[in-house]
Formats: sequence, structure tokens, C-alpha cells
Amino acid sequence: MSTAPAITSETDALQLLDSALAYLAAADATQVPTEIQARCLTALERANARLTAARSQVLAAFTASRGHCEDGDYSARSWLMHHTRVTKGAATGYTGWSRRTGTHPRVLAALAGGGLLSESYARTICGWTGRLPGDCRDRADEILVGAALMGMELPDLAALAAEIEARSRPDVPDGDGPRFEDRAVKLETTFGGAGVMTGDLSPECAAVVSAVLDALSAPRGAEDDRTHLQRYHDGLEEACRRLVAAGLLPERAGQPVKVTGHIHLKDLTDLDIGSKLQKQWTEEVRRQWAAARAAASLGGSDGAPWLEGGAAEGFACDAQVTPVVFGTVNPGVLDELVRFCVQLAGHGPGRCTPNPGPAPCSDEPASAAPDHTAPDPAGPSEPMPASQPLPPGLSRESLEQGIIGKAIELLSGPSGLASFLRRQQLGVRLGGPSQPLDIGYSDNVPAGIRNAVKARDRRCQWAGGCDQPASACEVHHLKHKGHGGETSLDNCILLCFHHHQVMIHRMGWTLVRNPDGTTSAWNRDRSKVLRSHSPPARAG
Repeated sequence: MSTAPAITSETDALQLLDSALAYLAAADATQVPTEIQARCLTALERANARLTAARSQVLAAFTASRGHCEDGDYSARSWLMHHTRVTKGAATGYTGWSRRTGTHPRVLAALAGGGLLSESYARTICGWTGRLPGDCRDRADEILVGAALMGMELPDLAALAAEIEARSRPDVPDGDGPRFEDRAVKLETTFGGAGVMTGDLSPECAAVVSAVLDALSAPRGAEDDRTHLQRYHDGLEEACRRLVAAGLLPERAGQPVKVTGHIHLKDLTDLDIGSKLQKQWTEEVRRQWAAARAAASLGGSDGAPWLEGGAAEGFACDAQVTPVVFGTVNPGVLDELVRFCVQLAGHGPGRCTPNPGPAPCSDEPASAAPDHTAPDPAGPSEPMPASQPLPPGLSRESLEQGIIGKAIELLSGPSGLASFLRRQQLGVRLGGPSQPLDIGYSDNVPAGIRNAVKARDRRCQWAGGCDQPASACEVHHLKHKGHGGETSLDNCILLCFHHHQVMIHRMGWTLVRNPDGTTSAWNRDRSKVLRSHSPPARAG
């Protein structure tokens, strides 16, 4: 007789699953015999197989009903990334299994059955049988799954799969080679900014790539101590550099293809090398640069490397340098800025009432008396502010200078170079995202504004979250040009094709950028509102 509690709904099952896993996760495994540990490992692997089958069935149904569209996501994979908080690779794996519910039903059934077939074995079997013609696949799955459930090891399963594939090929010469569809190249960026390339090349592509790398990777004399793999890497870089320099690549978004790199001001300026203050500022910038580079490797970017030190200097030697000025807001000076503005409002022609002692305003006669009753020749207006006392010796010019200084401090932020040199201290962490300080307008989107938008946004700025990098995005006018919107940095934002053309221009969603740099979006009837993540809390 089973002692397991009765399950009458999906909610009951999820609660029981969560409770069971919570118990096992909190248990002290070191206090149980190895026999129990072995049972746990075996049962958890079986549970993982069933979990794969259950998730695949639910995700397949969710995809078929287009549930992701209700949250503005363009695919089930995108929805998983932004609502279940999984990585891009995990979401890709989950959606792959959901598609196998239709192409490999026998494999999914075996996983759900809880036998000896593990998730990793099942994935390998699907990879083998997925290469076969459609009319042979189900029978091949049946044979291989049956063999796996009987305990056949992976090498023997591979031999059996190879025999099945050989028998399933058409008896024609062209059928002896691998299919042309079996090709892929994947380039990812690591936490430190380096690239990792993996791929499956067709025979033709492999021959061309091999010939190019062999030609450009020859040793450069007796002093060349690079390994064969290092020389192949340098040969690949040299081939791509020559291709870009030759101007043979097609344009992207109407602009010639250029290799873009992010280089900080510290690597382009030669300040006082012996300055301890500069050294502190450089160290702080290096930490910020590393954080931005790591975020770009996971969250998407414009495809440009984040360089520093010798790499930055070498890259900039033969490059066109485009300065992009960023600023961060320092709300700590707002009170002083408002106080200066209020004082200035009461310190002008007809308003100036200095305290006894100081000289009168420099821009009006000493005998002038404030007149708050004279009509305005331009017509009715707001009442004039009442006279306000001024500190001794404070003139209109000094107030203006103070306001200008506070405005600069407000936008430069505590981490800016000018602010750092002025305050000579570190450690203030900002809460809001940086914003470029330059602005312009044009009938079209010129390269300068497009590059600045890409440098600022780095990826699709859809409020519900999107992983599409800047290289795959389009520039969208927050206020449409037909409604008077300018082609300016402030009015432009990066969106991928789906969120730009489908969600906004076809489905009628509205996207706005908030003052703090985050975004919000809502559908036509405002029944659903999406918001991007708020900036991190300000320290202190």
C-alpha cells in the first residue's frame, strides 16, 4: 500500500515537490549512511528525468498557446529567461526538449516512466536519431531507448546508432556524406571579455578555413615561440582584419562595417604619471570598466570589445576615435541647487533687497526701490516673488556661478573625473544608470547618434527584458517623427525587430524611457504594464 499523499491537482503536485526538495536540500547528508546517499543520488537522477519530461510537456503547451505573447516576449525562450530567471543556454535547452515532445515522443515517454534512461542519455539519443529521415526516427528511438532501458552503455549505444544510420541512408553516392544542414558556429564572450568559439563546419567550410589559417599562421622566424593553437588564433584575427580593411563586407544599417572597441578616457590620456590621485582614479575606473565588460558578456552588447591598458593603446593607434561623454546624476546637490535658484529669483531688477551692509546689486542703481505693483508691459503674468534677503556680499554674478557649478556637479556625478579631482575621494556608489550628455537632431539617424545610442543602450531596451544585442537592434523614436519627435539621442532607443516592428508598430504598445534610465511599456488598453528593473539602491 502506498503511503504517498493523494495528489488531485497541479497545485498539490507542485507543493509536494517543493516540500520534498526543500527537505532534501536542508538535510545534512554527512549524517546518513552511504547506502542512503546512493539511493538519494539514484532517485534524484530519476526525478530529474521526470522533471525534464514534465517541463517539456508544459512548455510545449505554453508555446502552442503563445502564452509568452501576453507578456510581450517574442518567444518562449525569451519568456523563460526573463520570468524564470534562467540563463540563455538553459532556456535554449528547455525549449529544445519541448520541441522533442513532437519529434521524439518515445524518448519523452521513457523519461516520464522513471526507468534507467537519464536526461543526458536521452539527449544524446535524440541527437543521433535527429539526423535520420523522418520516417526512420521513431523506430530508431524505439530501438535505442529499449536498449538503454535494458542497461546498454553509451559506447555500445553509439555503435548501434551508427549502424541504424548507415542502414537508413539512401543507397546513392550523395547520401554518404554528412548533411549540409549540420553546420553551426557560436561565438560567446566570457566574463573577462575574451571570446569562446565553437562550431560544426561543413566539409567545404572546413577546407576553406583550414587553408586560410594555414596561410596566415606560419611561424615568423626563429624567435616566434607561439604554439600551433596560438598561431591559428592570430591567423584568424589577421584574416578578419584584412577582410574589414579591404572594404569587401556588405553594409550594416546603411553604414560601412567597422570594428568598434570601447576604450576609457584613462587609456587615451597621458596625465601626471606620478600622481597618486590619478592612480586612485584609474583604479576606480578599472573596477567600473571590468563590471561593464562583465555585464556586456551576459546581458548583450554592441559586439565591441571592452579594452584597457596595452590592448586599448594598440587598438587606438590606427583607429578613428569617437568620444562619447557619459554623466551620472548626483542627487546630493539638488537641495543646494534649488536654494541658489530661489535666491536668484529674488535677486534681480525690482527684486533685490540686500541685507544691511553689503553693496547693492551690480546690475541696478543703489537708489532703486523694489516695485512689486508695476504692471508688466507684456501682459498679465505670475505674481513677482517677494523680496528675499541675501547673505552679505552675495551678488547676482556669484549666484549664477554657484548655480552653474552645482549643475555641473549634478550631472558629472561623484565618479566623474572632474568631481573626483575636486573632492579627492572615492567610494560613492551611484544608483542610476549613466546617460550620454551630448544631443542632436536630424531627419535621418546619422552614424554619430546611432553609435551613441548603441553605446548607451548596448541591447534591446524592451521593458519586459530582451537579450538581443545592439548589433541585432534597430533605432526607435520614442516620440514618432510624424508627431514632431526629433532624431536626437534623448528621443532614440534600441529595440530588436520583434519589439520594434511587432510589439510597437503593429500591436500598438507604447514604450517610454523614465528619467532614471529605466523603461516602461503598456498595451493599447493599458491592461498590462511592463517595467524594467529599477537601478540598484544607492549606498548609504
